[in-house]
Amino acid sequence: MRFGLDVAAQRMPFSEVVARAQLADQVGFDGVWGFDHFQPMYGEGPGECFEGNTTLAALSGVTSKVRLGLLVTGMTYRHPGVFAAEAITIDHASNGRYELSYGAAWFDKEHHELGIPFPGLKDRIDAFEEAVQIIRGLLTTDGFTFEGKHFQVRDATLHPRPVQDPHPPIWIGASGEKRTMPITARYADVWHCFGPVKHLAPKSERLSGMAEAAGRDPSEITRAASLSLEDDWDEMRSTVDAWSDAGFGYLVCGWPPQGADRVKEFADRFLA
Repeated sequence: MRFGLDVAAQRMPFSEVVARAQLADQVGFDGVWGFDHFQPMYGEGPGECFEGNTTLAALSGVTSKVRLGLLVTGMTYRHPGVFAAEAITIDHASNGRYELSYGAAWFDKEHHELGIPFPGLKDRIDAFEEAVQIIRGLLTTDGFTFEGKHFQVRDATLHPRPVQDPHPPIWIGASGEKRTMPITARYADVWHCFGPVKHLAPKSERLSGMAEAAGRDPSEITRAASLSLEDDWDEMRSTVDAWSDAGFGYLVCGWPPQGADRVKEFADRFLA
């Protein structure tokens, strides 16, 4: 089992984000995860909130081993051509430690307040499916052309290629079995979803069927979920074992209220 640590990027100074990422790097976490929002999602009133991709670029310079990603990058915030260029840059800045996570976006409040278009659900997911294909094409192909309803690129080339060949692992955050999980089955290297193992284990089995229908080996898609670091250690061990038995290979650990000491103790028990 691989473990990532959610270091957040809201309601704290940037120095704390850096300190959390460096701790994860030092104690052996596989990944560091932030989020892709421009305003805090939780708590009352305004608060510190740092843009996700530039945060990852900054963290690439103060860490050396840990991989870097967002859960998840929102499609609505950037044209896929711009996001592809950002992804290449972060992959080079981190020397190949970037995880390219992607989702259709959902936080309507910040869209409306900041004037970012927020299409209805069907159009948003249609656009997301186009965007995933464009991202993959631009990261791997010279003279790439895509003519979609929502996005178009014409004879486009981005250099340099990513450090990771053929591209950074593509994570898709998805829970909808009608649209977003079939997109995951066709294009993702990693599927991430929130929920308990009893709920996600059968969804994972259905994802396998979707992958087979798309002509893919289901084992090509890593399953990822989340883990609380607040539980009793024995209960946490049982939970990790249950995720492993269900075929999940990656757990993103939330930053615990107990702080850095709890993270260090988790590392001693689970990452040794």
